[in-house]
Formats: sequence, structure tokens, C-alpha cells
Amino acid sequence: MEQDYEKILVPVDGSKEAEMAFRKAVKVAQMNKGHLDVLTVLDTKQFIGLHGGMLNGDVIYQLSEDAQKYLNELKDEAVANGANADDIDIHVRFGEPKTVISQEFVEEYKNDLIMIGSTGMNAVTRLLVGSVSEYVTRNARTDVIIVRTAVDNGKMK
Repeated sequence: MEQDYEKILVPVDGSKEAEMAFRKAVKVAQMNKGHLDVLTVLDTKQFIGLHGGMLNGDVIYQLSEDAQKYLNELKDEAVANGANADDIDIHVRFGEPKTVISQEFVEEYKNDLIMIGSTGMNAVTRLLVGSVSEYVTRNARTDVIIVRTAVDNGKMK
């Protein structure tokens, strides 16, 4: 069975695993002549300070600006490697990454595939906080590919 994917979502968080998924998603979008949505989710729980207070607006604004800059750099990389800039949109969202990725964003943008990096967490961390990729795999209402290898299907460096 051959499947064409027209609207691919790739969530990124700055990790090596996410960037590997991004690079592979760019290739899949090119092969399918599809559209790529690159998303980073700023976890709203991180805005609560050590003593229960909220981080100030300047810090939140800077986090958002940094995320936007990072996504623009990824898009520029994809375009430099042959992707069409019109076929890639970048998005910064606030919320719980697990639900934004697996439900809210996909429903709004009608993505038919999520390509997400495998977790970089160790077993103890996964047990305590849970893996975003694991949650997305279990709860998304669309196909999900967990990317574990580089574009050439080789091991991550």
C-alpha cells in the first residue's frame, strides 16, 4: 500500500532527536510534494517560577523570540537543501506539548502525518514525566512516525 502524505507535522524542541526528525520530515515532504508544519511548543508549566510565581512577561517574550529564531534557522536550512520555502510553515504554540502536538494542532491544521523524534530521556525520567513521543503515538488521530535514524537511515551522530 502506498500512502501519500500532504500535510506533515514535525514538532521540534532543540534536541538532536527532534532535529533528526525534522531533516527526515523535510525529505518526506519533498518526496510527497507535501506541506511541512514545523512546530515548537513552549510548555506553560515552565513559566511558573520556583516559588509558584509566574515568570515575568519579558522572559516569556524572550523565550518566544528565541523559539521563533530557532524555527527560522531550521526553515532556512531546509530551503538551502532544496525545499520550497512556500511549502514550510513554522509555528510557536504555548501549552502542554503532548496535547498540543497530538490533538489541538493536528485538528486545526489537518495534518495527515506526525514525524517526531524518539525520546532522549532515560528510563527513570520517562517513568516520572512521560515521553512526549510515546503520548503522541498513543493519542494522535493521525499516522505517527517515530524517527530514530538520520536521513540516510544511519545512526544518529
